[in-house]
Amino acid sequence: MVAETKAAPLSAADRPGPLRTEFAFVLPRGYVDEQGVVHREGLMRLATARDEINPVRDPRVRENEAYLTVILLSRVITRLGTLPQINPGVVEGMFASDLAFLQDLYRRINQDGTSQAAVTCPACRHEFTVEIGGGSSGGS
Repeated sequence: MVAETKAAPLSAADRPGPLRTEFAFVLPRGYVDEQGVVHREGLMRLATARDEINPVRDPRVRENEAYLTVILLSRVITRLGTLPQINPGVVEGMFASDLAFLQDLYRRINQDGTSQAAVTCPACRHEFTVEIGGGSSGGS
């Protein structure tokens, strides 16, 4: 007779959580639209292979490799304030500090797998993590 073996059920702490595919962020400065409205809060989704491959074929990227960032971010930012759509023109119009922030967030969520960073309080040396995306209004 062959003995049956059953895998022990995973405890709640051992079960993987749902895959997080969108990450909220708050831009340090904000995108200013044509009407002068500042848009700071948004969502960025995880990139797909297609998101990274297709822009390489774009003639603007072939002329200037730095434009790859503009197209890539315009594909993965799913919401920014009340803008009806995010396109390369929106990303081109962002302040350099906001572009750098979004590049870092993109790298963190797509390569590191998290939008959190480990930090240390300079006063008490306590170590903790913070959400880089800026989970609260006015934060970054």
